[in-house]
Amino acid sequence: MKLHKLDLRRQLGGLGVLAVALLAAALAFSLVVVQPLEAKGRDLAARLARIGGAAPAANDGAQKLGEFYDYLAKPEQTTDWLAKLYAIGHATGVELQSATYRSEQAGRIERTQIVLPLTGSYAQMREFLDRALAEIPVLSLDQMTLKRESRRDGAVQAELKLTLHMVKKS
Repeated sequence: MKLHKLDLRRQLGGLGVLAVALLAAALAFSLVVVQPLEAKGRDLAARLARIGGAAPAANDGAQKLGEFYDYLAKPEQTTDWLAKLYAIGHATGVELQSATYRSEQAGRIERTQIVLPLTGSYAQMREFLDRALAEIPVLSLDQMTLKRESRRDGAVQAELKLTLHMVKKS
Protein backbone atom coordinates (compact mmCIF):
# COMPACT_ATOMS: atom_id res chain seq x y z
CA MET A 1 0.00 0.00 0.00
CA LYS A 2 2.80 2.41 0.84
CA LEU A 3 4.50 1.71 -2.46
CA HIS A 4 1.29 2.60 -4.31
CA LYS A 5 0.93 5.97 -2.47
CA LEU A 6 4.52 6.90 -3.13
CA ASP A 7 4.12 6.02 -6.80
CA LEU A 8 0.98 8.25 -7.05
CA ARG A 9 2.78 11.16 -5.36
CA ARG A 10 5.69 10.79 -7.74
CA GLN A 11 3.38 10.77 -10.76
CA LEU A 12 1.28 13.76 -9.64
CA GLY A 13 4.07 15.88 -8.27
CA GLY A 14 3.73 18.53 -5.58
CA LEU A 15 1.19 20.67 -7.46
CA GLY A 16 -0.91 17.64 -8.35
CA VAL A 17 -1.13 16.56 -4.71
CA LEU A 18 -2.04 20.12 -3.75
CA ALA A 19 -4.77 20.18 -6.43
CA VAL A 20 -6.23 16.89 -5.15
CA ALA A 21 -6.19 18.27 -1.59
CA LEU A 22 -7.98 21.45 -2.73
CA LEU A 23 -10.63 19.40 -4.57
CA ALA A 24 -11.18 17.33 -1.44
CA ALA A 25 -11.49 20.52 0.67
CA ALA A 26 -14.00 22.00 -1.82
CA LEU A 27 -16.08 18.82 -1.71
CA ALA A 28 -16.04 18.85 2.09
CA PHE A 29 -17.02 22.55 2.14
CA SER A 30 -19.91 21.85 -0.23
CA LEU A 31 -21.16 18.97 1.91
CA VAL A 32 -20.73 20.72 5.27
CA VAL A 33 -21.65 24.35 4.44
CA VAL A 34 -23.30 24.89 1.05
CA GLN A 35 -25.83 22.06 1.02
CA PRO A 36 -27.21 22.81 4.52
CA LEU A 37 -27.57 26.51 3.57
CA GLU A 38 -29.40 25.62 0.36
CA ALA A 39 -31.76 23.36 2.32
CA LYS A 40 -32.37 26.15 4.83
CA GLY A 41 -33.10 28.56 1.95
CA ARG A 42 -35.63 26.16 0.46
CA ASP A 43 -37.29 25.75 3.87
CA LEU A 44 -37.50 29.52 4.35
CA ALA A 45 -38.96 30.03 0.86
CA ALA A 46 -41.58 27.33 1.53
CA ARG A 47 -42.43 28.89 4.89
CA LEU A 48 -42.71 32.34 3.32
CA ALA A 49 -45.03 30.98 0.64
CA ARG A 50 -47.20 29.32 3.33
CA ILE A 51 -47.68 32.54 5.29
CA GLY A 52 -48.72 34.42 2.16
CA GLY A 53 -45.61 36.41 1.34
CA ALA A 54 -44.89 34.97 -2.06
CA ALA A 55 -41.50 35.67 -3.56
CA PRO A 56 -41.33 38.93 -5.52
CA ALA A 57 -42.54 38.60 -9.08
CA ALA A 58 -40.49 39.65 -12.06
CA ASN A 59 -42.88 42.55 -12.83
CA ASP A 60 -42.69 43.78 -9.22
CA GLY A 61 -40.15 46.40 -10.34
CA ALA A 62 -42.61 47.90 -12.82
CA GLN A 63 -45.27 48.00 -10.12
CA LYS A 64 -42.90 49.73 -7.69
CA LEU A 65 -41.91 52.24 -10.37
CA GLY A 66 -45.59 52.98 -10.97
CA GLU A 67 -46.10 53.52 -7.25
CA PHE A 68 -43.10 55.86 -7.23
CA TYR A 69 -44.54 57.95 -10.06
CA ASP A 70 -47.93 57.99 -8.31
CA TYR A 71 -46.23 59.26 -5.14
CA LEU A 72 -44.56 62.12 -7.00
CA ALA A 73 -47.73 63.04 -8.94
CA LYS A 74 -49.07 65.75 -6.64
CA PRO A 75 -51.69 68.33 -7.67
CA GLU A 76 -49.51 71.21 -6.42
CA GLN A 77 -47.44 73.24 -8.85
CA THR A 78 -43.83 74.32 -8.26
CA THR A 79 -45.01 77.78 -7.16
CA ASP A 80 -47.28 76.18 -4.53
CA TRP A 81 -44.35 74.26 -3.04
CA LEU A 82 -42.16 77.39 -3.07
CA ALA A 83 -44.86 79.36 -1.26
CA LYS A 84 -45.09 76.56 1.32
CA LEU A 85 -41.30 76.63 1.75
CA TYR A 86 -41.42 80.40 2.32
CA ALA A 87 -44.27 80.01 4.86
CA ILE A 88 -42.28 77.38 6.76
CA GLY A 89 -39.29 79.72 6.83
CA HIS A 90 -41.43 82.56 8.13
CA ALA A 91 -43.03 80.30 10.79
CA THR A 92 -39.70 78.99 12.05
CA GLY A 93 -38.08 82.42 12.19
CA VAL A 94 -35.29 81.89 9.67
CA GLU A 95 -34.49 84.78 7.40
CA LEU A 96 -34.93 83.68 3.81
CA GLN A 97 -32.94 85.52 1.21
CA SER A 98 -33.42 85.50 -2.53
CA ALA A 99 -33.18 82.02 -3.97
CA THR A 100 -32.16 80.79 -7.38
CA TYR A 101 -34.10 78.13 -9.26
CA ARG A 102 -33.32 75.85 -12.15
CA SER A 103 -35.68 73.32 -13.71
CA GLU A 104 -34.72 70.28 -15.75
CA GLN A 105 -36.56 67.27 -17.05
CA ALA A 106 -35.37 63.68 -17.18
CA GLY A 107 -37.96 61.33 -18.60
CA ARG A 108 -41.19 61.72 -16.69
CA ILE A 109 -39.52 63.45 -13.72
CA GLU A 110 -39.28 67.23 -13.56
CA ARG A 111 -36.70 68.51 -11.08
CA THR A 112 -36.52 72.05 -9.78
CA GLN A 113 -33.23 72.73 -8.04
CA ILE A 114 -33.32 75.51 -5.46
CA VAL A 115 -30.31 77.25 -3.97
CA LEU A 116 -31.60 78.97 -0.85
CA PRO A 117 -29.41 81.19 1.35
CA LEU A 118 -30.85 81.76 4.81
CA THR A 119 -29.89 83.02 8.25
CA GLY A 120 -31.01 81.96 11.71
CA SER A 121 -29.98 80.00 14.76
CA TYR A 122 -28.96 76.37 14.46
CA ALA A 123 -32.20 75.30 16.18
CA GLN A 124 -34.25 77.39 13.74
CA MET A 125 -32.41 75.82 10.79
CA ARG A 126 -33.10 72.31 12.08
CA GLU A 127 -36.77 73.10 12.65
CA PHE A 128 -37.02 74.64 9.18
CA LEU A 129 -35.48 71.56 7.54
CA ASP A 130 -37.51 69.11 9.63
CA ARG A 131 -40.77 70.83 8.75
CA ALA A 132 -39.90 71.44 5.10
CA LEU A 133 -38.95 67.80 4.49
CA ALA A 134 -42.01 66.55 6.39
CA GLU A 135 -44.56 68.93 4.84
CA ILE A 136 -43.24 68.90 1.26
CA PRO A 137 -43.09 65.21 0.35
CA VAL A 138 -41.44 65.81 -3.03
CA LEU A 139 -38.54 67.82 -1.54
CA SER A 140 -35.01 66.52 -0.99
CA LEU A 141 -32.04 68.14 0.70
CA ASP A 142 -29.04 67.74 -1.59
CA GLN A 143 -26.41 69.85 0.14
CA MET A 144 -26.12 72.19 3.11
CA THR A 145 -23.32 74.60 3.89
CA LEU A 146 -23.23 76.29 7.31
CA LYS A 147 -21.09 79.27 8.26
CA ARG A 148 -20.82 81.43 11.37
CA GLU A 149 -18.94 84.72 11.43
CA SER A 150 -17.65 84.28 14.99
CA ARG A 151 -18.07 81.91 17.91
CA ARG A 152 -20.10 84.46 19.86
CA ASP A 153 -22.48 85.07 16.99
CA GLY A 154 -25.72 83.14 17.52
CA ALA A 155 -26.80 83.47 13.91
CA VAL A 156 -25.73 80.89 11.38
CA GLN A 157 -25.60 81.55 7.67
CA ALA A 158 -26.54 78.62 5.51
CA GLU A 159 -26.84 77.79 1.87
CA LEU A 160 -29.25 74.95 1.16
CA LYS A 161 -29.44 73.09 -2.11
CA LEU A 162 -32.89 71.54 -2.35
CA THR A 163 -34.69 69.74 -5.16
CA LEU A 164 -38.40 69.39 -5.89
CA HIS A 165 -39.07 66.10 -7.70
CA MET A 166 -42.37 66.05 -9.55
CA VAL A 167 -43.98 64.04 -12.33
CA LYS A 168 -44.25 66.03 -15.52
CA LYS A 169 -47.83 67.13 -16.17
CA SER A 170 -49.14 65.96 -19.55
